[in-house]
Amino acid sequence: MPVAAVVITVSDRAAAGARDDASGPVAVAALREAGFACDDPVVVSDGADSVQGALRAALAAGARLVVTTGGTGIGPRDRTPEGTVAVLERELPGIAEELRRLGAAHKPAGMLSRGLAGVAGDALVVNLPGSPGAVASGMPVVLSIARHVIDQLGGGDHP
Repeated sequence: MPVAAVVITVSDRAAAGARDDASGPVAVAALREAGFACDDPVVVSDGADSVQGALRAALAAGARLVVTTGGTGIGPRDRTPEGTVAVLERELPGIAEELRRLGAAHKPAGMLSRGLAGVAGDALVVNLPGSPGAVASGMPVVLSIARHVIDQLGGGDHP
């Protein structure tokens, strides 16, 4: 049985239909290719409350891996980390640090991402920036550890 994953795109413009979601489908494609069961992205407006609500809904529906795209920057409405931290039980800072390291290697603005990663119940939650390029470079990082984290959360032994 494939592991359930959810992608949440955080974007005022995409939620309003003013632009297409370009980043969420990149994450969904990577998850599906890796064998996860993943529907099309859920698109929500920027803001901590909308992110927190979408995360809680995904977790309640049984997602074991939740990837968000967008809202991790320093703009006035970029509040994905604030919505995420309200849901996380334990942070996994090494994942977020690696994602920032990779982002900064591509362009200096990658250092400005405030994305988080951590555990909520028996699920891994990871924030990615909203650009399709950042999602394409970040998904291999997420996928490199996702199954191990999910296994550990389920009581699996260390390899």
